[in-house]
Amino acid sequence: MSGRAGETPDPSPGLTLVSFQGKRYRFDAGALCLELLTTGGPGAYARWEVLHEPADLVAWAGRSRLPDGLGLTVSAEELERVRALRDALFPLAVERAHGRPLPTAHLDVVNAAAAGPPLVARIAPDGGRVWAPGATGAQLLATVARDAVDLFTGPYAHRVRECGAHNCYLLFVDTSRPGRRRWCSMEHCGNRDKVRAHRARQTPAEPKPAP
Repeated sequence: MSGRAGETPDPSPGLTLVSFQGKRYRFDAGALCLELLTTGGPGAYARWEVLHEPADLVAWAGRSRLPDGLGLTVSAEELERVRALRDALFPLAVERAHGRPLPTAHLDVVNAAAAGPPLVARIAPDGGRVWAPGATGAQLLATVARDAVDLFTGPYAHRVRECGAHNCYLLFVDTSRPGRRRWCSMEHCGNRDKVRAHRARQTPAEPKPAP
């Protein structure tokens, strides 16, 4: 993973992440469930953990692709359940990205979370989309899990990708028409690859030793 969740809202699709060098860039995961994976993960990915307390999950939801005005409240127990879901989703997305079978134990976690009641959307008098009052972390959990079910069983299941950079583990849905997206972000990993390729072309070849 090459960045962490940022704090600055942006109207363009996706999340604002921050690289290790402190540079902000946009990352469009293409799905709510994959946006959650930017908050940390199991095992070695725990070093990027950002969901330390309930307020952190509320802040993530506010930056996610969910519509504004969620009015979310999260308990410590609900936070732990969301983190457990995320830690199951991470290996599932990796296996899906590489065309491997999905581990049953992780699927059980997602399916159990998806069985709960999700967030409830309403139509406002102005025709906009708003949330029913009293949104909870449990409802957010079910909504993210159902998004994962839709992704892994839907038409873009074969388009789940892992960033092509050797040191980036961000996962996304390739919704481009040709299906050739390689990078988490062209302004981040894509640009770094272009710079490396340019430098390689500019470096003179080593002279061959004389026979």
